[in-house]
Amino acid sequence: MTEQASTTRRSGTFLGFPLEGFGFFTSVLLAAASGFFTFFLVTALSIFALLFWNQLGHHSVDYADTYRYCGFPAAVVVWTIAFFVFGSLWIRAKIHMK
Repeated sequence: MTEQASTTRRSGTFLGFPLEGFGFFTSVLLAAASGFFTFFLVTALSIFALLFWNQLGHHSVDYADTYRYCGFPAAVVVWTIAFFVFGSLWIRAKIHMK
């Protein structure tokens, strides 16, 4: 028995996710999801860090600062990078389709 060689081009992957073939909606959705995930993760970690800071140091820093100064700026940075990366992947896929 002989195996036939595959003639399809295999694209690269990153952590199991393909790096090609995203449509416009998929690219926007992945970029938005990565920003939201970053916002909630950074905010949760900074809330716990501020909890320890307030309890161990007898400080009284407002917890709303974690949203303003940690979570939101991190999300904006990730959204900017993610929209650039996923947008460029989408544009590259459109160019290669022609």
